[in-house]
Amino acid sequence: MKVAVAMWNGRISPVFDVARQVLLLDVADGRVIARHEESLPGDGMQAQAARLADLHAEVLICGAISRPMASTLATTGVRVIPFTAGTVDDVIAAWLVGRLPAPALSMPGCCRQHRRCRRGRAGCEGPRTGSERLQQESI
Repeated sequence: MKVAVAMWNGRISPVFDVARQVLLLDVADGRVIARHEESLPGDGMQAQAARLADLHAEVLICGAISRPMASTLATTGVRVIPFTAGTVDDVIAAWLVGRLPAPALSMPGCCRQHRRCRRGRAGCEGPRTGSERLQQESI
């Protein structure tokens, strides 16, 4: 299996849409058997998705990613593990033992399930009811 890890300075790149480098891992039997760095093009999401397809990446581990980019990757069959943060080595170690997503390796403000990040005060709990909003605004 080939796994692409969006990276920048030894850490997970904070935003995949503008990432220019991935660490490509060849994984077999729960071990990394080969790893090398690959460049990503800087000319749009279609080019980045095509590059990952050319590399035969089946999984992408990354930081933040836009919905259009995630959708584009989904159409090419790449499984995305988004909103990940930390050192590349820590993230790879967690992924190899099936521990991604993990709260300790999540971007600040992101939910454990990575379904939603904090947007204002709604956060993981979802939008507040009208009375809760009024109560908060009066504080």
